[in-house]
Amino acid sequence: MPPTPRRRPAIPFGAHQSIAGGFTRAVERAVATGCECLQVFTRNINQWRTCPIDPTEATAFREAVRLAGLRLVVAHDSYLINPAAADATLRKKSIAGLVEELRRAETLGIPWVVAHPGAAGEQPIARAIARAAAGIADALAKTAGLRAGILVETTAGQGSCLGASFEEIGEILRIVGRRPGLAHRVGVCLDTCHVFAAGYALAPRTALDETLAAFDRAIGLGRLKLIHANDSKKERGSRVDRHEAIGRGHIGRAAFGLIVNHPRLAGIPFVLETPKEGADGKPSPARDRANLAILRRLVGRT
Repeated sequence: MPPTPRRRPAIPFGAHQSIAGGFTRAVERAVATGCECLQVFTRNINQWRTCPIDPTEATAFREAVRLAGLRLVVAHDSYLINPAAADATLRKKSIAGLVEELRRAETLGIPWVVAHPGAAGEQPIARAIARAAAGIADALAKTAGLRAGILVETTAGQGSCLGASFEEIGEILRIVGRRPGLAHRVGVCLDTCHVFAAGYALAPRTALDETLAAFDRAIGLGRLKLIHANDSKKERGSRVDRHEAIGRGHIGRAAFGLIVNHPRLAGIPFVLETPKEGADGKPSPARDRANLAILRRLVGRT
């Protein structure tokens, strides 16, 4: 008799992996740690300058993803990008940076680029939100015809960063959606550490229900395409963005049990951005394996 096919998990779990050594090495790292989905940077995130992606390497990456059976691959943009910037030069570079991120994602067969909405600086918040939204819309319009889109990520609100409230994210999506043909290429990535640090409660179940209801009212749960699963080193409402291993931070394992089992989040991929360093201070695949194992063990438990 032929072997029984392994049942695919209802929730794809994965982690951010380094592309050091080449794009296919990120897929190898994902497989080695038991990922079903993957997030990567497609460039050096600390520089504006980018190197072109070799077509042969892009083809190899696409084939590696196919052979690995990864259910989703997303990219994360450079932290230098700030489409809300008041400075005209920085904003122009940021929009061009988003265009480049989208083109690179398209080359690699990646459907989404996760992007922070930017920082207001000294600007009034409403003006900064409008500038961020217009910048994202410009980048999408300049890449018309591409399938790759942008997932606006919720933030902790550290400093003058936009996106700590669901209402701010919702307004950005509404402004982008006013441009013809762009609404389907923009969605949201919810980061558990960020929303917790921004003040949203993730436990007990009634509090999580209200947080998701607030998200639905301001944004729409249908726009949620990805969850960054990160515990928080800092307490709720701290506005400090510091990720921690699952169950070792202020969010806690019980809250993650509620999150991975919540019916309104069914089927949405979870990607870790938790610390990877082992006892020797070097990146250790065991850290990802341990965090993924915790999330998987929580599935089905209430």
